[in-house]
Amino acid sequence: MANPEVQSDLPEVFATDAAQTMVEVEPGQAGVHNEPELLGLAPFQWVSIAMATLLLIAFAGAKVHKLIGGGLDNKIKAIRDNLDEAKKLRAEAEALREEYAAKISGAEKDAEAMLENARREAEGIVAKAKEDTAAMIARRERMAQDKIAAAERHAVDELRAKAADASTAAAAQLIAKNHDAAADKALADEVIAQL
Repeated sequence: MANPEVQSDLPEVFATDAAQTMVEVEPGQAGVHNEPELLGLAPFQWVSIAMATLLLIAFAGAKVHKLIGGGLDNKIKAIRDNLDEAKKLRAEAEALREEYAAKISGAEKDAEAMLENARREAEGIVAKAKEDTAAMIARRERMAQDKIAAAERHAVDELRAKAADASTAAAAQLIAKNHDAAADKALADEVIAQL
């Protein structure tokens, strides 16, 4: 017995009057299905006739067979040319691979030589840098000593100038205090007499 839930999920089919045809079948015999016909020929016969006609027109009238054969020959020739070109390219690729393998081995030797040269140059640069550093330190020490000596000279000169100014100012005060107009006249006369 069928499950009523499953049957309820299926779409319901309604029969129409147009779909109902009466087929009379005698008991024990199968029913006969009538195919549509045109001029007494079934549809598959019409398709066969149409295909035969198309092929006759294509092969006889348009000489398509020669065109198809020529196209296939051209395709075969193009494939052979591509294969020959591929063989040449493969040979060139193998030659290039061998060439680059040789270049790589040569480059490794060159790299080792360059590394050794770089080490030697680096050692020379370090030694020169040490010498230059020592010379620069000595030069800077001399410059610092020269600056200190110049600063000392400048300080001594400045001190002498201040001492001279102070002694001149003190002498001027002493002279102004101890000298009067008569002493100035006597001093001026003495200076004029010496001239």
